[in-house]
Amino acid sequence: MEPFRVHILGCGSALPTMKHLPTSQVVECRGKLFMVDCGEGTQLQMRKSSLSFTKLGHVFISHFHGDHCFGLIGMISTFGLLGRTATLNIYAPEALNDILEKQIAFFCRDLGYEVKFHAVDTKCHQVIYEDRSLTVETVPLQHRPSCCGYIFREKPTLPHIKRDMIDFYQIPISQINNIKNGQDYTLPDGTIVPNERLVEPADAPRAYAYCSDTKYMPELHKLLDGVTTLYHESTYATDNLAMAEKYNHSTAQQAASVARDAKVKQLLLGHYSSRYPDERVLLNEAKQIFNNVRLTNEMDIIDV
Repeated sequence: MEPFRVHILGCGSALPTMKHLPTSQVVECRGKLFMVDCGEGTQLQMRKSSLSFTKLGHVFISHFHGDHCFGLIGMISTFGLLGRTATLNIYAPEALNDILEKQIAFFCRDLGYEVKFHAVDTKCHQVIYEDRSLTVETVPLQHRPSCCGYIFREKPTLPHIKRDMIDFYQIPISQINNIKNGQDYTLPDGTIVPNERLVEPADAPRAYAYCSDTKYMPELHKLLDGVTTLYHESTYATDNLAMAEKYNHSTAQQAASVARDAKVKQLLLGHYSSRYPDERVLLNEAKQIFNNVRLTNEMDIIDV
């Protein structure tokens, strides 16, 4: 299977600590890099992770709280210093556009490449990006400012060829694509070899959902159909449920409830409050509801 993984660059919340940086991730899918949120320090984390600046063409911002976007202008400036020429696409709530334009005009004159802004309607569940290998969908969330999550969904691939059967029937290479696309093969003597004898089923498409920041949404799982791996904020444990409700955040148990109801295969926790020096309290609470859960940490590389 082609690589589909998530690089955790930062998984803390608004207050940076000696242990965690503000939120940022890079989703790697079939050789392309997509960034989700860009907290302070993101470009240094990319350096540490040996992620290519030139392969990053799209940045998705969930909302305009600083811990999710303070690193953006610094990264844009660095790309200019490195002589970038390729367009950088920014997807974010409309409110960020004016601020970003003023920052670029003030700090990044003669940038040398285009920064193209795509306004995201955070109230709609829709596809906002598509290429040959995947789509990116928005997921409306409930936070203090307008906010949405994102689903990175692989497109279905073609079946796998059974090499031994191809060799056995001496099928020419010129027919491989036809067979992958569902055609039977006719031997020189007129015998038809059914397609199912020549291929193995394609790998099931994978999907990664990123949901941060949000209050607990009991119906959120309905938008996560088919998601393989879910990242869901777990800012608080249940001892601070009142804080979670006040500031529109979620507890680890609530994140686990979404994962359980969505029937995902793997749950990733993050966006930890600095009040928890040991995040295992969050992990243990989540495991009471959903077993296949892990804490994220900076420099983690997680297969979707």
